[in-house]
Amino acid sequence: MWLLEPFREAAVSPRSAPVDMTTGPVTPKLLTLAWPLVLGNLLQTFYNLADMFWVGRVSGDAVAAVSLMFPLSWMFVSTAMGITAATIALVSQHIGAGNRRRADRIVAQSAVLATVVATALAAIGLAVREPLLRTMGARDQVFVEALAYIEIIFLSLPLTFIFFAFRSSLQGAGDTKTAMWLMVLSAGLNVVLDPFFILGWGAFPALGTQGAAVATFIARAFAAGAGIYILVRGGYGVELRLRELKPDWELQRKLLRIGAPATIDGWARSFAAVVMAAFVARFTVAAIAAYGIGVRLMSISWTVSGAVADATATGVGQNLGAKTPRRAAEVTWKATAATMAILFCAAGLVVTFPAVAIGIFIDDPAVIAEGIIFLRIIAPFWAFFGGVMVIQGAFRGAGVTTVAMVLSFLSRWLFRIPVALVVAFGWAYTIPGTGLTLAGLDWGVEGLWWAYAFGAFASFLVAVAWFRRGTWKGGVIDADQPQSTPTSTD
Repeated sequence: MWLLEPFREAAVSPRSAPVDMTTGPVTPKLLTLAWPLVLGNLLQTFYNLADMFWVGRVSGDAVAAVSLMFPLSWMFVSTAMGITAATIALVSQHIGAGNRRRADRIVAQSAVLATVVATALAAIGLAVREPLLRTMGARDQVFVEALAYIEIIFLSLPLTFIFFAFRSSLQGAGDTKTAMWLMVLSAGLNVVLDPFFILGWGAFPALGTQGAAVATFIARAFAAGAGIYILVRGGYGVELRLRELKPDWELQRKLLRIGAPATIDGWARSFAAVVMAAFVARFTVAAIAAYGIGVRLMSISWTVSGAVADATATGVGQNLGAKTPRRAAEVTWKATAATMAILFCAAGLVVTFPAVAIGIFIDDPAVIAEGIIFLRIIAPFWAFFGGVMVIQGAFRGAGVTTVAMVLSFLSRWLFRIPVALVVAFGWAYTIPGTGLTLAGLDWGVEGLWWAYAFGAFASFLVAVAWFRRGTWKGGVIDADQPQSTPTSTD
């Protein structure tokens, strides 16, 4: 494992030691936690694009097959993120309480849970893969290409879940850099292997979409194996103790109780995105293209907000474990304000130069015209999108994942989709027996953009009000857990 020696050296370096959010100035420590997460998210986006680039050299059917699998892949990622949201909350709170031995136990039980859930999903997926693809609309050669791809992806699920458990364990301990460097190596390996397996460079067979999946499998196997090695070896804030892998059913129930709402949250967000895309598809091709480009521009803001939200979760968790809820609130408000300021500045740029922003992706005048309208309506509200994400991160760090889930449902299923139906479309409905007629405002596709904006603003107001209530301050670790930090290893 010579490739991992740099991580070992970094672990004992003060520069990359786990961040203790319970003392010292808040803002620089938040930045230290957040920037590796931002880079890691960008790397994930980069190697997904690399897959699509090389698959695009095969055929249009291959591209359609991989594109068709994206919602399914996102559902798996959401499940892994949901399960490991509990890991971040529990590990960070036990670290803040000074109980590293208990944090190590959480790490082991999280690894067990992630492996069992991923193996079950993989087995079910492989059993129903053909009817599943037909239900999703795969036909003819697209079906063949998608089947070859998804079979390998199902086999890689345990590796994906194990890596998420590893990353969340280190993040809870305050180390975000180690996982980032592993993602650098994993993404780099994936990008290098893609053309060999997809196109058949050198002595390798040309496997097409299956080759993309094989490259992903190898990269994930490396990341998962390296993650296990790092945790077993120790020295990164937490340690995977092999004797702790025996299932602790009480702790497993707690992990599921805390993680389930975060999983449902991810599924609900994914489905809401599908619904909004279906709404947009009722309008012009230019509007659809502008929406696709606009969402990709928005995804940059989500990358930043999501990273800061994860850093906030760690800061809140550690401070609740240390019984300093006021400092946990300080972490949240400073993270929210900084994120919103950054996104407000970014929005100012794209609102000032919207044609330039859209023109980076396309030169079609009709699409650029629609894109300008999209950006001028939605971009000023990016800051509110980001603010909600950071506050949700605070709730997750506190272990109150149900509140974070409810905020997502409110944002999308109360403040966005119903509003979109009312303001974007022209319709009329007479309530039987009353003579009262309800009608849509028929604003067209601009109504969809305003629904996005309204949802962001309204959910931000709710999130701030809910957080100010302080019901999250109790944390989720047991009050009677011993507060100790053992020095011996198993």
